[in-house]
Amino acid sequence: QPQLVESGGGLVQPGGSLRLSCVSSGSIFERSAMGWYRRPPGQGRELVATITDGHRTLYGDSVKGRFTISRDNAKSTTYLQMNDLNSEDTAVYYCHDLKWDAWGQGTQVTVSS
Repeated sequence: QPQLVESGGGLVQPGGSLRLSCVSSGSIFERSAMGWYRRPPGQGRELVATITDGHRTLYGDSVKGRFTISRDNAKSTTYLQMNDLNSEDTAVYYCHDLKWDAWGQGTQVTVSS
């Protein structure tokens, strides 16, 4: 079972940007599809983006054109570049290894002026 550790969350103003990172250990990272999910306050978990081992990507409708998922297999790291953030992006963001169904502990993103 891989271990996933997210970082990069924080407080940002509307229109700002953040980059989240997720470092994986304990598995052959390049063989896993990876994803980012989020849980807004008082709501259920929702898909943000996924990336396959072949670097194919998929995005949730609410983040298309603003967020970019990527991966660096040499660093066993998955990234989420988030641009043009708004208050509806406020959530705890979780990294997910789809192959092993493993989750990170989450990182808080708060968009507020």
